[in-house]
Amino acid sequence: MPAKRKSRRAFGRIRKLPSGRFQARYPGPDGVLRAADQTFATTTDADRWLARKRIEMEEGRWLDPAEGRTTVRDWSARWLTAVSPQLKHKTQASYRSLINSLIVPALGDRELSSLRPITIVEWVGAMKTRGLSASRIRQAYRVLSQIMRAAVDNEMIGQTPCRGVKLPRMPQTEPHILTPLEASRIVRSATKPHDLLISLLAYAGLRVGEAFALRRADIDVSGGLVLVDENLAEANGTLVFDTPKSHQKRVLRIGPSLAARIGRHLETLPGGEDALLFVTPGGKPLRYNQWRKGYFDPAVAAAGFTDVTPHDLRASHGTWVADRYGVMTAAHRLGHSNASVTTRHYARPVVGRDDQVAEAADSWLGGHEPEARRDDDDGSAGVPAPI
Repeated sequence: MPAKRKSRRAFGRIRKLPSGRFQARYPGPDGVLRAADQTFATTTDADRWLARKRIEMEEGRWLDPAEGRTTVRDWSARWLTAVSPQLKHKTQASYRSLINSLIVPALGDRELSSLRPITIVEWVGAMKTRGLSASRIRQAYRVLSQIMRAAVDNEMIGQTPCRGVKLPRMPQTEPHILTPLEASRIVRSATKPHDLLISLLAYAGLRVGEAFALRRADIDVSGGLVLVDENLAEANGTLVFDTPKSHQKRVLRIGPSLAARIGRHLETLPGGEDALLFVTPGGKPLRYNQWRKGYFDPAVAAAGFTDVTPHDLRASHGTWVADRYGVMTAAHRLGHSNASVTTRHYARPVVGRDDQVAEAADSWLGGHEPEARRDDDDGSAGVPAPI
């Protein structure tokens, strides 16, 4: 009786190696024959592995093993190049610094597919042991998470290793909220024209970089309006003009006396419409650390304070406005794209509140409390109203 002929395997191939173990190979969607990443003791084990691989391909879950062998160094560089056009200059510089100093030195030679959650836990622990701040560790982890998520989205790995990782807690620091009159003391203690810059932080809620970037063309003196459409940031020692944070441009109303004082300052400025309002004695754009040390901190000390930062003035403005005129008005003045950034409560804007803020801010700037305003409603105007 003739020997029974073996049936041809429906998917993949199996061959016996000199070692006695069996190797499984299969064709990928591109037709290229690929070997399993392991060998098997029996043909039955190899068959089972091939069956699982075939199911992965039929269900669209198959990943090319070659993609997973890409190193963290190479993928990080490719990812950063791809996302950079959508990032602000300062963010680009920050990401590049974190990748070059913390991610690549520790993980750069590892293949993407070799990373596991325990790998990331060990990496985070090593940074903590080195004494890195919680903020720096969390920033590095967030960048690595984005890199790994992109690898998943591009079908290089099945899932991100950045999951279930416990990060160090950020220290709880609260801003120093001043009263309007306390802020006025700092303004009156500052040298000119930096008293105007500080006024814009406290009574218009500008970010420091937004105030540094103001130009003659951004000021409408007669209308009492300030256009906030630029931000001056420092990235790796280089000053860069960019859009405001979250790309939120806005127009703010300021009080008549502050507008008039800025108008008189504009008359002393050289140059055209692009001339910056605030510059160094040599006519250069301001740098934060130098400005704070040379002008802001001395004004704070002269006003009798020791722990006030420029951001505290912006936070104070947001607190005053939210308390008196509503959260949505505060969100507008601070340039928040979402009111939840300003507070956890949601409120609807009240028509005309920005003008009232400008009038009140004018009184605060002069060192006086504004006269009590009688609302035409039931007294709830400006109170945050949950949606």
